[in-house]
Amino acid sequence: MNKIEHIGVAVNSVKLVGDIYQKLLNTPVYKTEEVATEGVLTAFLQSGPNKIELLEATNHDSPIAKFLAKKGEGIHHIAFEVTDIVAEIKRLKAEGFVLLNETPKIGADNKLVCFVHPKSASGVLIELCQEII
Repeated sequence: MNKIEHIGVAVNSVKLVGDIYQKLLNTPVYKTEEVATEGVLTAFLQSGPNKIELLEATNHDSPIAKFLAKKGEGIHHIAFEVTDIVAEIKRLKAEGFVLLNETPKIGADNKLVCFVHPKSASGVLIELCQEII
């Protein structure tokens, strides 16, 4: 894994929380994007080399809606940049990690993504991200 790619924060409203984070970080939301397959609306902010992804549920069945119902707003996941997501999935499976998806899928911000189950990572949802070229 190369670096932390972003920190994902589950929110009730990307507009409302985006406004708060813009003031907090003194930087604009540079991109919003809906990922219909995941039932989520995302908004991205960048502060120096660090990115924050705000995640709002677009339907009541989405993973974000379920997270918000159970835990409320807050940190949802930590994403790590990888060079070869397929090789990293294979490595993690061999190490005994449980993956939520064993093949990469298209995520937000022009990325292929895969998630490691929180039970395999001390309660933290881990996302692997590879830039789509």
